[in-house]
Amino acid sequence: MLADTSVAEPVMLDVDPLVQLFLSISLAFIMFAVATGLKPGDFKFVRENPLSVMVGFFAQIIALPLATLALVKTLSISPALALGMIIVSCCPGGSMSNLITKIAGGDTAYSVSLTMLSSIFSAAFLPFSILFWVGMHAPSDTLIEQVNIDRAGFIVRTCLILVIPLIIGLSLASKKPNLATKLHRRSMPASLAILIILIISGLITNYGVLIAYGAVMVPLVILHNSAAFLVGALFGYTFIKDRKKSRALVFEVGIQNAGLGLIIVLAELGGYGEAVILVGMWGIWHLIGGFILANTFRFIDWRKKQLSV
Repeated sequence: MLADTSVAEPVMLDVDPLVQLFLSISLAFIMFAVATGLKPGDFKFVRENPLSVMVGFFAQIIALPLATLALVKTLSISPALALGMIIVSCCPGGSMSNLITKIAGGDTAYSVSLTMLSSIFSAAFLPFSILFWVGMHAPSDTLIEQVNIDRAGFIVRTCLILVIPLIIGLSLASKKPNLATKLHRRSMPASLAILIILIISGLITNYGVLIAYGAVMVPLVILHNSAAFLVGALFGYTFIKDRKKSRALVFEVGIQNAGLGLIIVLAELGGYGEAVILVGMWGIWHLIGGFILANTFRFIDWRKKQLSV
């Protein structure tokens, strides 16, 4: 049973305007890095596999936030922790899901296509999605109201920061694929480094919050991430008969781009310490959980092969 933190006073971070500017630039750079890696073949896969793509898209964009909402309403946690969980659930799939899917023996092309679709969707609708699902949980919605967030400004700024670099990256990938490939190879490691630095700095900056709430946050992050993997598994193995695609969907829903969520919490949504720590922990744990699950799948495949000999 998780400890009751529903009445705890939220810890606020004072984020310097220059830091906010850096975070916004980082967000734009990450989206550009993702866009330059998209290829015409990714869109072709979508056209050729409409049903499985629709199932995966629904699982990630609708089912995961809905499951998260049910989870935060069931558990006795603070509004700031619930805010962090909802933001993570609204983020697009993380690019590491493609690698982990490959390790697990899943359909990598399917995984890449879903990552692409969720990233494009998020570029235009992420702020709307966050505000919608947060609005479904009154305590977290009230939390945003308390810091007088300009909701219209949040929508406009976030969409511009995400859409413009996405369009530039897609344009390069279409018109100058060789240049886009070179830029992607250089920008992805840089964007990954940015996310790692942000996560580590967020945990260090909020060390006091980590100590105070760590006993609650660690099991909460593991529980939430497990629920995300479960959502992917339920949709994959129920609606998609292809084993490799079903396995890929497990990781596509369970591996979220928590780095984007972390930037949004810090730059736009009040900088609540608990939310920052939770999203940062998600960014670490989902990779650990993903690799554990991927290797479990590999072991199952190996065991079946041994028994069939």
